[in-house]
Amino acid sequence: MTRSVAVLGAGGKMGFRVARKLFDAGYDLRAIEVSDAGKQRLSEAGMVAEDGEDWIADTRAVVLALPDNIIGAVAADLVPKLPSGTLVIILDAAAPYAGVLPERADIAYFVGHPCHPPLFNDETDPAARTDYHGGIAKQAIVCALMQGSEDDFAIGEEICKVMWSPVTRSHRVSVEQLAILEPGLSEMIAMPFVDTMVEAVDECANTYGIDRQAAFDFLIGHLNVEIAMWFGFAPKVPSDAALNLMRFAKGVVVKDTWRDALNPQKVKEASQLIVRS
Repeated sequence: MTRSVAVLGAGGKMGFRVARKLFDAGYDLRAIEVSDAGKQRLSEAGMVAEDGEDWIADTRAVVLALPDNIIGAVAADLVPKLPSGTLVIILDAAAPYAGVLPERADIAYFVGHPCHPPLFNDETDPAARTDYHGGIAKQAIVCALMQGSEDDFAIGEEICKVMWSPVTRSHRVSVEQLAILEPGLSEMIAMPFVDTMVEAVDECANTYGIDRQAAFDFLIGHLNVEIAMWFGFAPKVPSDAALNLMRFAKGVVVKDTWRDALNPQKVKEASQLIVRS
């Protein structure tokens, strides 16, 4: 790349991970950080923090590694100052889909997000086996070009592959489709079910006197089998009785309207809630 890549929030929890990947890969990194703790974290990793605006003029891409609820305000101040042709990369679809990014036709907006390491993988290194967020273990990513050229998409995808390396696959989607994946699929479908399962383990222990470790071991083991079967990692061989019971139980624990959580209108409402929180 002929110009630098800036990471805003480079000393934060998320920003530090992606900034360090870019730095280690040899990018001309501009680590933008205003907090003393973040600057210290960057310094300890050999990166020099910047908090002024001198970096703006020669920046090819800007990564907004910031909380969703401040991206709108930061972008409103920053985007008018960027050189024409700058690529702005956002790490979550909520802010772009909620419509908080400033309109400017001569820059590009790109959205990327990691899938995180999968439950079923071929990792053998202990550190990779316990890497649940990514960065050590292999993971896929999803990318969307909100506006810009195919060259912009290629640059954005390249940067995302570095930030979330090692990457197995890169999936191209639209911004709306990425929002349906998150917050829709991941936070509005998967997370409530996971939270309910934790509550169910507690219910077994607190209401019915079952040892909590026993309930946890039972649930986790059965999840391993059921996820493997339903997602095609193992032959799907549940008994007819188990399938009948599943259909009966879905009427008890799952609302018929669950698909609304993936409806673009509902996802947009959720995205707007995220950026306002």
